[in-house]
Amino acid sequence: MIDNIILQPEMSRGSLAIAALSTVVEWYDFTLYLYLATLVSRVFFGGGAAALLTTLGGFAVAYLLRPLGALVFAQIGDRFGRRRMMLLSVAVMTMTMLTTAMLPSYAEIGAPAGWFIFVLRCIMGFSVGGEYTGVVAYLLEGAPLNKRGLIASLAPAASEIGALLAVGVSYLTVTYLRAPSLDAWGWRVPFFVGAALAASVWIARSTMQESSDFQRQQATGTVPLHPLRYILAHHRKGVVRSFAISALGSITYYVGITYVPAFLTATGTMGEGYSLRLSTIAAIAVVLVTPLTGALSDWLGRKPVLLFLAGCSAVFPIVLFRMMARGSNLQALLGAVILACVAGAVSAVGAVTTAEQFPGEGRLNGLALGATLATAIFGGVTPYVAQLLTNRTGSPLVPGVMIAVVALCVFPVLITLSETSPRHVPAMAKTPRR
Repeated sequence: MIDNIILQPEMSRGSLAIAALSTVVEWYDFTLYLYLATLVSRVFFGGGAAALLTTLGGFAVAYLLRPLGALVFAQIGDRFGRRRMMLLSVAVMTMTMLTTAMLPSYAEIGAPAGWFIFVLRCIMGFSVGGEYTGVVAYLLEGAPLNKRGLIASLAPAASEIGALLAVGVSYLTVTYLRAPSLDAWGWRVPFFVGAALAASVWIARSTMQESSDFQRQQATGTVPLHPLRYILAHHRKGVVRSFAISALGSITYYVGITYVPAFLTATGTMGEGYSLRLSTIAAIAVVLVTPLTGALSDWLGRKPVLLFLAGCSAVFPIVLFRMMARGSNLQALLGAVILACVAGAVSAVGAVTTAEQFPGEGRLNGLALGATLATAIFGGVTPYVAQLLTNRTGSPLVPGVMIAVVALCVFPVLITLSETSPRHVPAMAKTPRR
């Protein structure tokens, strides 16, 4: 589904740059929690295998609140503007991260420490519900038609910069602090960094223009009074397609990238420090491959790129997880980098393709129902499921099998997907733009 484009005000490069870079905060926070999962399990749940599983379970439950948050923030974004929605969401994120950094630990107050961090994770999950999709919609609506894939891919690229910052700060914290200091107070440092980062993003966002497409809706009087009802009445197929695309993107990202350090540590392949160093290299690879894939989707089209990546996701992960668990450190690095590149590429083309399934009217609600729901199920829950099944079966192949199964299930939807790249839709490509 491609929205009708009419002449609309240009958005400044500064506003687009701020929007693209601001996804750093969301991914810093969520990947930080996963990269520090073993540390968090000690600090808030007392440590041990059961504590790690509880930590990942808390992440999964909090992540399930993303669709609810997405729907709430989507009402604001579709009715009152993308800018207002993004300012509110990052304000809540700032306060949540700051409060997390000041929590008492399990050693100080016992079991309530775990409940406190669980509640804060739920608030964070709710507040970031519309964050990523809001930014993707904003970038899509402000990008030149022939560069939509490239510009929209800056959101996942910047997200990976956030993940890179998270793994870098985590690595420095874990490496340069001794265990007693790390468990006593050192764990707070990464969360204080995140709070400062989020506050900086709020200040930057306050200078952004409103989305040009939302201004177009205001000028033409087409802002939907009930955007959720509008999407359900007119774009149900778009919701299904965006769900499928995001399911593939989410499981490749959250199992193929952010779960890898916990997997390597839990299987005894390597320690926390080395696994975080490996993840840093993988994150750099993703930052490089993401915009290239976005640009490639502008040139070749969304559909062929997605089909190729789905094929890679069905074939590579099982082999690569086996190689990471039983091979040398070099083989583990190679496996992690390949998995990360596939996941980053899916995120790049998936970002623009899901947003193009809906018109500007109600776009955020469509993404909330489709993309965000898929992310909650196949992103937040899958690290927990992967760890649980790996513990029960003793097989390091489980995470790879999970990715492959989702890829095979999504493949039929991708085959029937209509091309949405403006370069391959002549009528749209010729639409004038001021």
